[in-house]
Formats: sequence, structure tokens, C-alpha cells
Amino acid sequence: MTISTTLWSFALVVGLLTLTPGLDTALVLRTAALGRRRRAWGVVLGIQTGILVWGALTSLGVTALLTASQVAYEILRWAGAVYLLWMGTRMLIDAWRGIRADGADDAPALEEAGTLYEGWRQGALTNLLNPKVGVFYVAVLPQFIPAGAPHFTTGLLLTCVHILLGLLWSMALIAFAQVLRGWFQRPAARRALDRVTGTVIAGFGLKLALGD
Repeated sequence: MTISTTLWSFALVVGLLTLTPGLDTALVLRTAALGRRRRAWGVVLGIQTGILVWGALTSLGVTALLTASQVAYEILRWAGAVYLLWMGTRMLIDAWRGIRADGADDAPALEEAGTLYEGWRQGALTNLLNPKVGVFYVAVLPQFIPAGAPHFTTGLLLTCVHILLGLLWSMALIAFAQVLRGWFQRPAARRALDRVTGTVIAGFGLKLALGD
């Protein structure tokens, strides 16, 4: 298998994965839809930072510990589950407070500051505390490294393909959210968005806690 064939094959696999609606999509859309464009890009960069770390560790063989050590996997799994459940529950509580506050959306949002760093931290933690991302890389990445190719360099190259596709897709998501920004600025729409996103994120946390 040549490098070019490897890149195109890997791009197809991770491209389909990127387009599949999930936690990352919900988080980016919700942040951008609320008008926090800078923070939304922070979330995107944080997610891609997490992917880069997983890719680098996999290329070095470190993430194989997740599959070899049940204890390491369980610690990371529970840390991720607690973080996602906290984040999702916080969104749901904020939405509920908005309903009770004289019918107005006066509840403090989870990311009131809207800074690039805060978004980056949230995106990075969401990705790095998800052991399933590490397991995916352990299972998939080595399969696309041609025999005789430098393992670390090729692994990073493939990871960069994943990051590039993620950035392009996130760009489209943020642009789409900006188009609907006016509608999502309405109190009722914002509460609905927080309920849906909070439920999705808490659901992912619960699924991770149950080991599904």
C-alpha cells in the first residue's frame, strides 16, 4: 500500500466518522448558535488538539495501554463520564432556571466568558477524557501504516488528515449556526437548544459510564 493510497483510504474512514453526528458536533453547534463564535473556534481547536494527542500517543504505542490495562481504561472512562454528566446536567439546570425566572432566559450560561481559551479547554477535555477515541486510534491507525514506513511520522501524517477534515467540517457547522443565530438568540429557542444539547452530552456521559 502506497502512502497516497493510505491517505485517501484513511481520509474516507475518518471522513465518515467526522460527518456522523455526535458529541463534538453537538458541542460546536450549540456554542456557535449562541453567538459565541470565538469560543466555538476554541472548542474546535480543543477537539483537534485532543485528536493530535491521541494520534501522537498511538504512533508512539502509548495508547495501547488502554487496551492492555483495564485499570487505566476504567480510570479514564469514569473521569470522562463524570465530566460529560456534569457538563450536560449543568446545561439542563441552566435551561430549567431560565424557564422559572419569570419566563425570561436569565440563567447564567455554562460558558458566559466566551473566550477562545475556555472553548479550547472544554473541547480538549471532552476529547481527551473519552477513552473510546484512544481505542479507535489503537484499533484503526496502525492498520493504515504501510509496512516499512516510519511508524511515528506516518501516524502523525494520518492524524493531520483527520484534523484537517475536522476543521473543514467544523467550519461548515459554525457557518450554519451563524445563519440561524438570530433564531437561537430567542429565549425559548435558546432554552430548547440547551435542553437538547445537555441531554445529548449527558447521554454520552451515561453511555460511557455504563460501558456501552
